[in-house]
Amino acid sequence: MKRYVVAGTLLLSCGIASAALAAHGGLEAAAFANATSAKMKPAATTDSKPAAPPAPLAGKVVQTMDSGGYTYLLIDSKGERSWAAVSSTVVTVGQEVTLKPGSTMVNFTSKGLNRTFDRIVFSDGVDLQKSGLPAAVPKKTAGSVGAASPVSLVSVEKAVGPNAHRIAELFANQKLDGKKVTVRGKVVKVSSGIMERNWIHLQDGSGSAKKKNHNLVVTSQELPDVGAVVTMTGILIRNKDFGSGYKYDVMVEKGKIVKEAEIKQPVAAPVP
Repeated sequence: MKRYVVAGTLLLSCGIASAALAAHGGLEAAAFANATSAKMKPAATTDSKPAAPPAPLAGKVVQTMDSGGYTYLLIDSKGERSWAAVSSTVVTVGQEVTLKPGSTMVNFTSKGLNRTFDRIVFSDGVDLQKSGLPAAVPKKTAGSVGAASPVSLVSVEKAVGPNAHRIAELFANQKLDGKKVTVRGKVVKVSSGIMERNWIHLQDGSGSAKKKNHNLVVTSQELPDVGAVVTMTGILIRNKDFGSGYKYDVMVEKGKIVKEAEIKQPVAAPVP
């Protein structure tokens, strides 16, 4: 009798965890919890042989996107394409990967991506050994500190105007919190449609990856191309925590792309 009480308690706990994750991190987190719950259900006792474990999903990554703390991968395996989701991980298009087994969900809707997947596998992660990849730390979700943006050899001139700053200056100057700032940089990454905004990663060559002050995240309704050099204005925010892993030491919100000719220059005092 005790075994059934324990099993029921475990399943009830998983259901509570799933509901909590749904409230905190959205459907993506709830789906992962439900997949875990499904794995914990005791199998029916029969005389038949246990089913063989599912074959790992392996192939070439042809598309990748991030949302809600997960990386979505479209994998091509000998012409057959399948969607999978893993905890946020650095994966590039063209990479050959093997994923760990997971649970399949049908007609799963991602609010962050605003799309429904007919069939998707929530995997336990990339099998680094079978994929021939070195051990790596999974990337963090969007955030200026530790953000999973490529470190590029960038050299961009500072924007003009009274509120213009280099990216490293934005991290260093505590007095800029809540102030309007202008920054010019190269777009090294864009994550679109997350929490009803686009997350734009800018670098200008200042700062360093070691000090974690080289990459600035700007949230905006605009969607620039990766590789473009843009000037943006917005409100600098320090120590911003959205929950669900979206935490920043420094970021800029309500960003807008502007032409530098439109930025008002300070009027020089007349020469006596």
